Amino acid sequence: MTQPTQPPNSERRDFFKKAAAAVIGAVVGVFPALAGLTVILDPLRRKTSASGFVRVTSLAALPNDGVPRRFSVLSDRTDAWNKFPETPIGAVYLRRTGEKTAAALNVVCPHAGCFVDFVAARRGYFCPCHNSAFGLDGKITDPKSPSPRAMDTLEVEIRNGMEIWVRFQNFDAGKKEKHPVA
Repeated sequence: MTQPTQPPNSERRDFFKKAAAAVIGAVVGVFPALAGLTVILDPLRRKTSASGFVRVTSLAALPNDGVPRRFSVLSDRTDAWNKFPETPIGAVYLRRTGEKTAAALNVVCPHAGCFVDFVAARRGYFCPCHNSAFGLDGKITDPKSPSPRAMDTLEVEIRNGMEIWVRFQNFDAGKKEKHPVA
């Protein structure tokens, strides 16, 4: 009985077959891998719709005497693959500063992030967490206030003669400089 012998260089041929199969498999497999990676990373590429101006109320809702009113800020919010229409994203104090002008302050205390209350008897804002006191313009009124800065002002636009639009954003609490939260 004779054993079959392998032709010379058969290992070399097998190597080329295996290498070609690996290259073809890699080329064919890269497209589904990239498609899957694109789907997985898609939420990271999306931007929130709450980054610009948001309609809050109308000038008619604000009294002429300059007393501030608190309003919720509602906006469409997109989180990963979900869209939440008209979701509360924060709150602002609005007050009239003229016939067709208004000022906006974020309701969050710049010291520790608590919600600030407007106290009509004091004609200013008061933080119940650490006793920070602010004037109608949002500036610190008590030198012993633990807040590192005044209340955060927000940009306001009056559109169509009566609509109040606010560029709403939150800021880092506890810092002297006003830095937007990402």
